[in-house]
Amino acid sequence: MSYSTASFGGAGRSEPATGEAAATAVMPVAVREAAVRVPAQTYAALDLGTNNCRLLVARPDRDGGFRVVDSFSRIVRLGEGLAHTGRLSDDAIGRAVAALKVCGDKMLARGVTRARLIATEACRQAANGVDFIERVRNDAGLDLEIIDRATEARLAAAGCVSLADPEAGGVILFDIGGGSSEVVWLERKGGAGPANLAMRAWVSLPVGVVTLAERYGGVKVSTEVFEDMVGEVERLLEAFPERETLAASLSDIHLLGTSGTVTTIAGVHLGLPRYERRLVDGQWMASTDVTRVVESLREMSYDQRCQNPCIGPDRADLVLAGCAVLEAIRRAFPVARLRVADRGLREGILVEMMRADGVWRRRGPRRRGRRS
Repeated sequence: MSYSTASFGGAGRSEPATGEAAATAVMPVAVREAAVRVPAQTYAALDLGTNNCRLLVARPDRDGGFRVVDSFSRIVRLGEGLAHTGRLSDDAIGRAVAALKVCGDKMLARGVTRARLIATEACRQAANGVDFIERVRNDAGLDLEIIDRATEARLAAAGCVSLADPEAGGVILFDIGGGSSEVVWLERKGGAGPANLAMRAWVSLPVGVVTLAERYGGVKVSTEVFEDMVGEVERLLEAFPERETLAASLSDIHLLGTSGTVTTIAGVHLGLPRYERRLVDGQWMASTDVTRVVESLREMSYDQRCQNPCIGPDRADLVLAGCAVLEAIRRAFPVARLRVADRGLREGILVEMMRADGVWRRRGPRRRGRRS
């Protein structure tokens, strides 16, 4: 699996650290010792969210992108019960640590030389979030970094911006997570292509699929309950900076969504017998198609959602909460098109690390007749 990359600029952007110190600062403890024995450049990006633990291991290619050599994804529900107790539960911690151990083994086996391992909203909110980070360090040998919401928004944008329509005047990018949802306005500052998109405004909403489903319920969701969820998110979106300015530009803007919610909607829209990333990533959907799929999901019973190959039992109680967040975004910013991204934070992390290391500047195209 290969990815192309694109430059991305944003207000308030801070560049990642570079050099040997930066590489070891975020590298898994076990991997640090192995790195000196492996000359190839192999990068890892790990995203521990409120619901999922995801890993990508990749190597830069000669075309200004990177090739994925390993990956891992597991639903751990780290934020389960957090809204009620303010703490990460022992069961949730156990699930997360077990998944992180698998990630550590994969990074060691692939000879990772540089890594960034992030944790997001669940660890930001939890009273025992720092204690959890220490537990991970001791039990899994990994150094997790709790990032702030601004960094999360920037990384999501960096990972998805290459899917923006090069002719559009801007993009409203959104990432519906388990415990928070980021909405970013990327404004075009020059010619065509993602290199000329810059972050104009953004907001991080303290709600996601896990928090909404726990508060409102996710098994049986009536029309009234669904509208209550939408209304809560709509009220939060009222704080979006420069909302009136953005509203005047919507005719030349499209939505770009990255999350399990939008990839599920795309999979259902395509009628896939099983989820296939290559068919979903980059899929365009008209607003009318999104409405139709959301309505069909709302009409399904919980058992029907469990049996749908693009949803499954792990997401059946969360998908309607995600649809409610999406519906609120669509009502606040009514545009004609949505592009679906099965990429995001991890890809953004990889792009920033590789760009900071200058790997593409050092790697030119192969010369004809030259042995590799």
